Amino acid sequence: MCVAIPALGLTKLTGGLFLGSLGLNLATGLAGRSAAQSAANQTYQSSLIANRSAEQAFAAQQEALAAQLKETRASQAQEKQAATIRGLQARGAVKASGRAGLTVDLLLADQERQTANFRESINQALESASRQYGRNVDGLTAQRDDRRNQLTSNINQAYNQIPSLGSVLLNVATQGLSTYGQLLPS
Repeated sequence: MCVAIPALGLTKLTGGLFLGSLGLNLATGLAGRSAAQSAANQTYQSSLIANRSAEQAFAAQQEALAAQLKETRASQAQEKQAATIRGLQARGAVKASGRAGLTVDLLLADQERQTANFRESINQALESASRQYGRNVDGLTAQRDDRRNQLTSNINQAYNQIPSLGSVLLNVATQGLSTYGQLLPS
C-alpha cells in the first residue's frame, strides 16, 4: 500500500487521507446496505403476520356468512312447512264445511294456488339468499387478495431499496476518484 501512494502522486499524509476516505465510504455503503436488508427482513416478517391475520379474518367472516345462510335456510324451511300446514288446514276446513260441488273444488284449487305461491316466494327468497352469500364470499375473497397484494408490494418495495454490492462498490470508487481529484496538487 505504501508503494501505491507515491505512484498515485500523493504524499503519505494525503495518501492516508485518501485511503481513510475510501475506507469510510466503503464502511458507510456496506452499513447502509445491511440496514436496508434488515428493514426488508422486518417488512417480510411483519407481512407474514399480517397475512396470517388476513387469512384468519377471511375464514371467520366466511364462517359467519355460512352460518347466516344456514339459519336463513332453516327459517325458510320452517316457513314452508308452516305454509303447507296452513294450506292443509284450510283445505280440511273447506271439506269439513259440508259443501259439495264446483264451489268447493274452486275453493280447494284457490287454497292450493295460494299455498303454492307462498312456497314459491319462500323458494325465491332462499335462492336470493344463496346468491347473495356467493357475492359476499366473492367480496371477502377480493378483500383478502387485495391485502395479500398490498403486503407483497410492501415486501417488494423493501427489498428493492437494498443497494446491490456492485452499486456500493461503484459509489465508493466514484467518491474515491472525486476525492483523488481534489487531493492532487495543482
